[in-house]
Amino acid sequence: MGVQGAGRRLAGRHPEHHIGRLLRLGVLWLLLLLASPLVAQTVAPPLRDYAIDVWTSRNGLPHNSLRDIAQTPEGHLWFATWEGLVRYNGLDFTVFDRSTRPGLRDNGIGGLLVDRQGGLWISDSRGNVTYRSSAGQWRVWEHQANTPEVLIQSMQMDSQGRLWLLYEGKGIAYLTPETGIVYQPPPPDLPLAMSFTKLVVDAQDRVWIGTLDGLVLRDNDGELKRAPAEWGVDKGLTWPYRAPDGALWIVAGERLYRVEDDRLVLVHSLPGQLHMTAMLQDRHGDIWLGTENQGLLRISSHGLERLPAGLNLPGGRVVSLREDAEGSIWVGANGGLYRLRETLFSSYTERDGLSGDYVRTVFEDRDRRLWVGSASGLDLQTADGRFRAMPLHNRGGKAASVLSLAQDPGGDVWVGTFGDGVYRLRADGSLRHNYDAADGMPGGNIRAISVDPSGVVWAGTQKGVVRIDGARVRVANMPGMPTGLITALEHDHQGNLWIGTIEGIRVLRSDHVQAIDLAPMGGGRSVFGFHQIGDAMWISSDRGLYRWYKDRLSRVGLEQGMPVDTVFQLVPDRLGNVWISSNRGVLRTDMATLNAVADGRAPRVTVERYNEIDGMANAQANGSSAPSAILRQDGSFWVVTAGGLSTVDPQRLQRFRERPAPPAAIENVQVDGAPVHWEGPERNLIPGGRRLAVSFVGLSYLMSDRIRYRTRLEGLDAGWVERGPQRSVEYVGLPPGDYTLHVAASHPGGAWGQQEAVWSFTVEPFWWQRHSVQAFIGLLLLGALVALYRFLLQQYKASNLRLARRVDEATFDLQAQTVHLQALNQEKTELAERLARQAEAFERQAREDALTGLANRRGFDETLARDFARSQRSGHPLSLVVLDIDHFKDVNDTYSHSIGDLVLKEVAEVIAAACRDSDLPARTGGEEFALLLNDTRLEEAAQVCARLRGLFHDHPDWAGVKGLRVTFSAGLVELANDDRTPALLYQRADRALYRAKSDGRDRTSIG
Repeated sequence: MGVQGAGRRLAGRHPEHHIGRLLRLGVLWLLLLLASPLVAQTVAPPLRDYAIDVWTSRNGLPHNSLRDIAQTPEGHLWFATWEGLVRYNGLDFTVFDRSTRPGLRDNGIGGLLVDRQGGLWISDSRGNVTYRSSAGQWRVWEHQANTPEVLIQSMQMDSQGRLWLLYEGKGIAYLTPETGIVYQPPPPDLPLAMSFTKLVVDAQDRVWIGTLDGLVLRDNDGELKRAPAEWGVDKGLTWPYRAPDGALWIVAGERLYRVEDDRLVLVHSLPGQLHMTAMLQDRHGDIWLGTENQGLLRISSHGLERLPAGLNLPGGRVVSLREDAEGSIWVGANGGLYRLRETLFSSYTERDGLSGDYVRTVFEDRDRRLWVGSASGLDLQTADGRFRAMPLHNRGGKAASVLSLAQDPGGDVWVGTFGDGVYRLRADGSLRHNYDAADGMPGGNIRAISVDPSGVVWAGTQKGVVRIDGARVRVANMPGMPTGLITALEHDHQGNLWIGTIEGIRVLRSDHVQAIDLAPMGGGRSVFGFHQIGDAMWISSDRGLYRWYKDRLSRVGLEQGMPVDTVFQLVPDRLGNVWISSNRGVLRTDMATLNAVADGRAPRVTVERYNEIDGMANAQANGSSAPSAILRQDGSFWVVTAGGLSTVDPQRLQRFRERPAPPAAIENVQVDGAPVHWEGPERNLIPGGRRLAVSFVGLSYLMSDRIRYRTRLEGLDAGWVERGPQRSVEYVGLPPGDYTLHVAASHPGGAWGQQEAVWSFTVEPFWWQRHSVQAFIGLLLLGALVALYRFLLQQYKASNLRLARRVDEATFDLQAQTVHLQALNQEKTELAERLARQAEAFERQAREDALTGLANRRGFDETLARDFARSQRSGHPLSLVVLDIDHFKDVNDTYSHSIGDLVLKEVAEVIAAACRDSDLPARTGGEEFALLLNDTRLEEAAQVCARLRGLFHDHPDWAGVKGLRVTFSAGLVELANDDRTPALLYQRADRALYRAKSDGRDRTSIG
């Protein structure tokens, strides 16, 4: 027996009612037709596409049985448990019980109700009612002597503001703040002793009560009675439910009725022996039903749905259902709490018919059929959305592990496998041929297949690329072709074959193979996928995305804002989005941004990342197989993962991105670590100099840990301060004054919420900062200053007299000392002049050769270092001559050392006479001299050496010795780029001097 539709009445089958019924149905169908586009946009996905999250006492709940669920206007969720009232903010559970302050009268909570003012009503197991206002104020109505001290199972409020209470087995009552609790005991002939947990107040303020033995009504006359007998709901478990649209529903056994014009209309009749215990009509109009022991059901446009088996959800009776402000469905059961939320992605796994959850490749053929390859075989999606295994077995009879898929122009499907070659299948899935080693197919993995425009099939193997033309398998061995593992293949619009390897890219063009090395740009090596967009080829690799455009390579990787290194496949959709699969979820950006970053027009790319929390079967997308992600003809994006096959309709993306920003709420305030009551209209007074800590939260239950925050403290901050995911802020030593803290929250990539959390407080001044104290202290200081002024004036006059006497006495002494000091100063001046002359002489002696009067080696080295640095900075030439007197030892040995000294002095005179003022001649040791020529090129320096050599030849009778002839050997160099230090320049000149001596002396050798 299936789910039955509306139309069957239990009473009043009169013709006029029948005609009215038909008219109403006609109007209803017309409205449905007119609204069908809107309905199509807001229809809920199948139940299997909801993500489910579970909480139990292991996750912070004080008890696993949740009797009721409520949500207050600011966004907090509240749960009624046997161990206290629980508040949830999406991240943390806060428990209110008898031990907390403020505390409850009893830990066992029966029911929850949010009134029109946003206050929360709480009932407990001892007949007490507690009220928490929206400002955080608590008030308690304890049970009275004439009211039952039992569990209040349910509460509802009528239009007059009366709060109706259902006592477990003890009747009903209502409460008003003015009169307190007014109790109405049950008549003995009504089954209120077996009351169920449901009480409803309808639009006429009538109170409906569910029991285990029919439905009870309290009419407006105050009388308790059974529901009308003609309704036929006077036996068994029957209870009421009032939907958000105001409609009154009656649940009786396996039937759901709606009350129309005080008559029951059968809307649904459910199959099987179901004991329904909770009901909810959501914003889509779908009906959710909780049961005693068969879990959760939903009646929607998809029919009667049950949750998939094997989810390991909390068991026992479903006690409470609640739809929150974001559309999630919360289910309170005896075994815990779980939540169903609509997600962006849908997923398919083994429970949907896939051969295995480790999916490697997905492909849509020209007939829009979906082929899925996994480690457990090949599957084809049937018309009902489920998958059936295709008979693809290896020689051992086991299912082949599928790595790649493609279709040729004739409609045959080509399947690359792990170790079993390539299978060629007909469109119906039957085997045409298996290409293996016997056909010349290299062994190993076939990770990519591509079909060229002429219908030739190319396959990537572990030993390069093979070409399958008919029955022939040939290895493509053109020079430059890779011979190792092939990870990706793609033919571009011109018919060129792009080949991805673990060592970069090869492109097989008509007459040659082009190599593209990724390593110089970001270090890329392994290539996992290609996708051509216009004239650009996009490449997925282990170092992000690369783009080959107009023979130029560019990159978008970690440095440009990509959140991961390794990406597998880039797929653009028809709305401008780009979806990118990776080991750490699916990434989404837009094509315009990618191109802007690749062109260098933008520094970074903005990326959104999706994972299991967004409905993916597994955040680890698979790669190094092909295709690993596709865009189907209907515009949906499909990606393979390590936990199944995931898909997303990009048209749904905007609705998810436009979800309202979470409202911000302040959770608690602490001053020096002690909590303070911050709620309420009164402004909090905070003593000065204290540490103020404020915790806050964004009240969203979707991706709560991703919410971002910002704060602004009026009186301190000039603007908003971004806090990221930080949920607290501290202020230490705030100056006295009035402050208002604003907190705003947003989803990642979304707008900041307009519903801010606002808290105003005043920092009190220290006692010395109060105006009255400061004024009193000011008067005291003024009086003290006046007294001090008078005292100082008297002291000043007396001091002047004493000072005048002392000045006269000291003047005489100073005059005598002045004469003495002038004499000493004259003596000091003369001594300083003598010391300066001595220092000048010492300085000259330290840098001057005593015999020749030329610069010595120390003076020469200092000048060489200075001129060397100047020439390097300015680029001016610098030449160096190192010369040595030929056979000078013979002069000393033949004529004596005194004659030798005279020769050295005459040599110095000749060299000095040949120099310009800017040149530096020096005796660097013994018979060795040097000549430093500034701003002199090598050619000019050579002329200087030649002139000097002529002067030596023309000098007669050296040292007065008749016939004594003196010559020299010289090494000449010019400062070059290789001379990094003065020592290197001198070494080159010295080597040139050595060559001059070796070549016969009396010559200049250029180095």
